[in-house]
Amino acid sequence: MPMPVIGITPLVDYEKESYWMLPGYMNGIIEAGGAPIMLPLTEDADMIRQLLDHCDGLLIAGGQDVCPVLYGEEELPCCKETSPERDRMELILFDEALARDLPVFGICRGLQFINAALGGTLYQDLPTQHPSDTGHVMGRPYDVAAHQVSILRGTALWELLHPDSCTDDFPIGVNSLHHQAIRDLAPQLEAMAVSEDGLTEAIRMPGKSYVQAVQWHPEFSYKVNEDSRKLFRDFVTAAECYQKNRRI
Repeated sequence: MPMPVIGITPLVDYEKESYWMLPGYMNGIIEAGGAPIMLPLTEDADMIRQLLDHCDGLLIAGGQDVCPVLYGEEELPCCKETSPERDRMELILFDEALARDLPVFGICRGLQFINAALGGTLYQDLPTQHPSDTGHVMGRPYDVAAHQVSILRGTALWELLHPDSCTDDFPIGVNSLHHQAIRDLAPQLEAMAVSEDGLTEAIRMPGKSYVQAVQWHPEFSYKVNEDSRKLFRDFVTAAECYQKNRRI
């Protein structure tokens, strides 16, 4: 079998008028056994469907803030740069991926986008709307833990990461680079991890073969952190299953 192809949403730099990609997204997928490609920024639905014909999984990467209009709010002064073009593109991508039951993995903004696309809401700025002593924006190096999250017992993430002897929720350290977060969880989603200050930090969509997301950044920590490598391997394994099923 060829390696499963993973389409990754592009990072957008308006100042440099460019699309780009952090190597950790690509290399994390490659190390897990997948073949990553960066998708173009497009709202052409026919092109998006054609591109997904060649993909076995979709990774919704980090980036700018999700536009508040997506979850029915006006943009506050505390909201930072948004990418309306990327929001519109990802709505088409995500709807098409759900229709195909294509595996989807979201990282940071990806988690926030999935929640907003399914009817949830976001904090536009944590220091303003959800102040706490937990630091969600860390400095370098980005491959160490900034705070802890509790992995909720019985969830898919608990089954993936928990020690054999674990029978309850358990904490792990995560890196953190976000000022927005889930406020109201979308009805179609379930929480899999919660931060020290009560934020939902990992989600899945029951009823789909694989729609999951984390608020932290395995693309920065996979070289030194086995839990991060497990996240990429789990996603690529789901893509392999999708690839096999569509070839039957």
